[in-house]
Amino acid sequence: MSWEGCDLMALIPNAVPITIGQDVEVIEQKDMTSRTYKINFATGRVGGFVDGTDAMKQAILKIIQSERFQYLIYSWNYGIEMNSIAGKSYQVIASEIKRIIREALLEDRRITDVYNFKISQVNKRTMAVEFTASTVFGEVDIETEVSANV
Repeated sequence: MSWEGCDLMALIPNAVPITIGQDVEVIEQKDMTSRTYKINFATGRVGGFVDGTDAMKQAILKIIQSERFQYLIYSWNYGIEMNSIAGKSYQVIASEIKRIIREALLEDRRITDVYNFKISQVNKRTMAVEFTASTVFGEVDIETEVSANV
């Protein structure tokens, strides 16, 4: 089996040519799938499945809730870098958070744009963030809070 060019740690779907054995070859993935296990973020439990825009909303929330470079299970392209702005002023955080979220989400090839940001301060280290993500499955509106670990 050839793993060349594959990011084995990535959880973002990638279409890469790989050879499996001598008789089977996967050339490319034509349709990007979104079907995945459903996560209840309030309880932390997994049950059932979601797909389409609901799966994209879940993927976006997972990316935003994962600090980049902190978890070995994820590739270095997965997650956001909130710790880089910990302790900064509200003005700096409000400005940088748009870039941080946008760059993190655009690593997922199913997301084509991130826009219409609205940011408000909840407390010293937490921001309420609203935005819209354009995906290959449709528009996804997100409302969540992000925190910088200090």
